[in-house]
Amino acid sequence: MEHPGHLFNDHLKGDRTIWMVALLLGTTSLLAVYSASSWMGWRHDWGTFQVLVKHALMLAAGGGIMYAASKLKYTVYSKLSQVLLGATIGLLLLTLLIGSNVNGASRWLAIPGVGITFQTSDLARVVIVVYLARILGRHREEEWTFREVLLKVILPVGAVCGFILPANFSTAALLFGTCMIVMFIGQVPVRHLLLVVGIAIAAFGLLLLLSKANPELLPRLETWRSRLMTHGGDDRDANYQVNNAKIAIVHGGLLPNGPGTGTSRNFMPHPESDMIYAFIIEEYGSVIGGLGLLMLYLILLSRAMRIANRCEKRFGSLVAVGLALSLVLQALVNMAVAVNLVPVTGQPLPLVSMGGTSMWFTCLSLGIMLSVSRSVYDDPAAPKQEKARTNDEHHAAAA
Repeated sequence: MEHPGHLFNDHLKGDRTIWMVALLLGTTSLLAVYSASSWMGWRHDWGTFQVLVKHALMLAAGGGIMYAASKLKYTVYSKLSQVLLGATIGLLLLTLLIGSNVNGASRWLAIPGVGITFQTSDLARVVIVVYLARILGRHREEEWTFREVLLKVILPVGAVCGFILPANFSTAALLFGTCMIVMFIGQVPVRHLLLVVGIAIAAFGLLLLLSKANPELLPRLETWRSRLMTHGGDDRDANYQVNNAKIAIVHGGLLPNGPGTGTSRNFMPHPESDMIYAFIIEEYGSVIGGLGLLMLYLILLSRAMRIANRCEKRFGSLVAVGLALSLVLQALVNMAVAVNLVPVTGQPLPLVSMGGTSMWFTCLSLGIMLSVSRSVYDDPAAPKQEKARTNDEHHAAAA
């Protein structure tokens, strides 16, 4: 009978630590969502077991996507990004025009014939980072001119972030910030980056002015203003969600209370999605639930940086770091909302919050990172000394 460790090594190629982080996050998600979703049972006449099965199937499908993506050679994604960028921008525009509208925001687009909706911004997160890594990775050794930065980088990034902005400011801001960091790592001159930031701020200011004459340009402007004005204030109604999240964290204490012990699910809005971090702390404590989750995301980022440092091709290095940054920054914002450091954004906790297709795009990002790591750890053409050192590290970690 084949040893389970050999089965793992034979089929799950690439960085084993990333596989383990994904497994731990998925397991945490199953436990937390099952416990937090009991409110759905009496509000929507659903059984919690039905919620668990649905969420488990979404996670399983995400695992399949991650596995399939990890099996492809990572250079394939460089070529795909060229084709998908134009399609993604078109889908973002289509979402603004005919997308499903919830709370004044058009974020979801329905896939005809299958009854599934997805946020086009989730697809855009992956595509624009991969495309940016391609452009930066293929640039010649000479220093970037601002004209090159504008035409090759800023126009596509600006188009993607600009079409996301009216319905989802936080996603647009996070994605823009991620792209700026990737450009900095890709050795775009700082003076060009500062000029880009200035242009972005000026463009946003102009958009705010135009929205006064035509409110449809920024339909969620009043929501943004309300969240900023009430953040950290004494308005209990406006801060109801965050106040209950803080109560849940206080009840959680330092050490675990145990699965199923959380009571905030009965009154805290969205304990299974937006506020799942606070709910996890309530049941598993600040040490294991709070710091434990934070450490998993930081480990993911550190492994991506390690892969980037060892990857021979610049594209692989940039795409691994860029996708990891996108996920980790999103996670940090979700956690910051739960502890009331920043206003409510609606950002889910990657691979943990209950959600739909956003989980699949998260798994796609992890799969691409694993594909890059395969060229470092599993490629027969990799330097023998590098492979030997890496294998020794894996064996030591397993021991």
